[in-house]
Amino acid sequence: MSEGSGHLCSCRACQTADPVRDAPSGRRADIAIIASSGALLAAGLIARYLTPYPVFWEVLILAAAILSGHRILMSGFASLLRLRFDMSVLISIAAIGAFFVGHGEEGAAVLFLYFVAVFLEDSAVRRAHRSIGSLLELAPDTAAVRRGGVEEIVHVHAVSVGETVLVRPGDRIPLDGRVTSGISSVNQAPITGESMPVTKRPGDEVYAGTHNEEGYLEVRVEKRDTESMIARIAALVEEAQSRRSKTEAFIDRFSRHYTPAVIFLAFAIMALPPLLFGLPLADSFYRALILLVIACPCALALSTPVSMISGITSAARSGVLIKGRDYLESVAEAKAVVFDKTGTLTAGRPEVTDVVGYAGFDEADILGIAAALESRSGHPIAEAILRHAALRGIERQEVSEFVSIPGMGLRGRVGGILYLVGNRRIFAAPDADIWQAAYDRFEDEGKTVILVGSEDRILGLIALMDAVKEDAQPTIAYLRSRGVRTVMLTGDNGRVAAATAARLGLDEYHAGLLPEEKVQAVERLMAQNGHVTMVGDGVNDAPALARASVGIAMGGIGSDTAVGTADIVLMDDRISQVRHLIELSERTMAVVKQNVALSIIVKTSFAALAFPGFVTLWMAVAIGDMGLSFAVIANALRIARTSPSAGE
Repeated sequence: MSEGSGHLCSCRACQTADPVRDAPSGRRADIAIIASSGALLAAGLIARYLTPYPVFWEVLILAAAILSGHRILMSGFASLLRLRFDMSVLISIAAIGAFFVGHGEEGAAVLFLYFVAVFLEDSAVRRAHRSIGSLLELAPDTAAVRRGGVEEIVHVHAVSVGETVLVRPGDRIPLDGRVTSGISSVNQAPITGESMPVTKRPGDEVYAGTHNEEGYLEVRVEKRDTESMIARIAALVEEAQSRRSKTEAFIDRFSRHYTPAVIFLAFAIMALPPLLFGLPLADSFYRALILLVIACPCALALSTPVSMISGITSAARSGVLIKGRDYLESVAEAKAVVFDKTGTLTAGRPEVTDVVGYAGFDEADILGIAAALESRSGHPIAEAILRHAALRGIERQEVSEFVSIPGMGLRGRVGGILYLVGNRRIFAAPDADIWQAAYDRFEDEGKTVILVGSEDRILGLIALMDAVKEDAQPTIAYLRSRGVRTVMLTGDNGRVAAATAARLGLDEYHAGLLPEEKVQAVERLMAQNGHVTMVGDGVNDAPALARASVGIAMGGIGSDTAVGTADIVLMDDRISQVRHLIELSERTMAVVKQNVALSIIVKTSFAALAFPGFVTLWMAVAIGDMGLSFAVIANALRIARTSPSAGE
């Protein structure tokens, strides 16, 4: 908070530059101060009633006040010189004023309780940050590197991109990279939130701080330690925690008018009763001091930022990176949620769904022929057929006279017989009587159909489709149950888009779109519905992600574009995290409203009781301000324990 904002609160969560909070005393020194000043204050209060010598207990009370309050008094004096009426000024005036009107024990109690409350607030906010800081501690400081055929143990700072690190069973992977040798299960929970280990083979990416469970891996380093995914997560979350939400901005604007009004009211309470009704000036001055302490909007100012930090922390632990408090606040406001298809609602790779054989050829025969020819191809369809054949236990046959015909398919001899695999065009004049009905049915279902045959006839069909993610349909159903419009935007053809939309129960879809056309579609939906959230893979969807009210990128672990463009990044591919985000946003805003309501009720009640003199200065601090502030923080920290719904 800038000095010119006029904000009354100087709590650590509100003003990180406050000299009281940033003094290099250390937590152990603060604990020693609390213990010592508390003992002095208690001894002084006891001595007041047990000794006939006032000087004795007054010295103890004064020592307690100086020990626990010297930093706040110096800060208050510095703020007063700059005409910055923050909490340190109000507490200093209240404490010194209490000594002047003969209530030194209350002045000492004000300073002591304020010091304790600051310590507790600081501890509470540290808890919200701790899970993010612990991420960086997961990555080891050293790495085993192969240099010149010899293994060396070096600090991770000294490892260059392109070098090979050796990761043994039980080790944590030191740097982001790609497996070049070995197979192992890796626990990626700190990065993606996945509960089960993931099998890593040559060519797969691995991330610093993840745990190698069982096998030996050799990893080619692709990023320096300062550029690793775990470092980027920590940096982006810290940035998010520093950005204010709309609610916080409103409270800041409100405080600029609130501050001078409170000071004027306190002055009126001090001056008018003696002038108009002849009341003692000391009593009016004391009640004005109480009002200044009660009126400080410390708890109100804390109600939003600590809640937002807790929400961002909770999301990060679940594998969701939120890049600003305002996005957490507004994600539940969506009237429409727009999805990309490939890589978002679907797995992004084709899977074999149907195999049909004719003319005496069964499914195994058709798969065996296709797998033999496709083994010479690197196309995604070839990979899908080979995976399916392997799952069926079909042995791969030798191929001779292999030829790849671009745009049509493959041909070659399997078992001495010439076969063809591809689309219609690779066959001269295929007889459509037997297979045409199945072919049309598969295409109507949005599937890609591969024909398998000899030179003169079709022997079978293989249908493939981009598999819908298991959690996509429940997520769509949840959104629709909330009255949220669900829309799919895809560059895929209309038939495939229609089949996917029908399977998922989407409200509408638009197919064959270029990236700029997706932006136009998002703009139309925003004009119709207001707040629109876009969920995409973060690459070809980047313009639409940037244009939407909130952009959510899927698969952030593999996409720099996703991390750079989107407002929220899902570190794995679970579309169900969208539901978790909405529920987390709603819970966070509910806690904010609870805290704001509690702050207003308590402050108003104490202010009303201060006028007739029912509230003392130490009560105003212990309950009406610092106690309330800590209650607000404790309530906010509950958000950090929010977990994804069991239904996900």
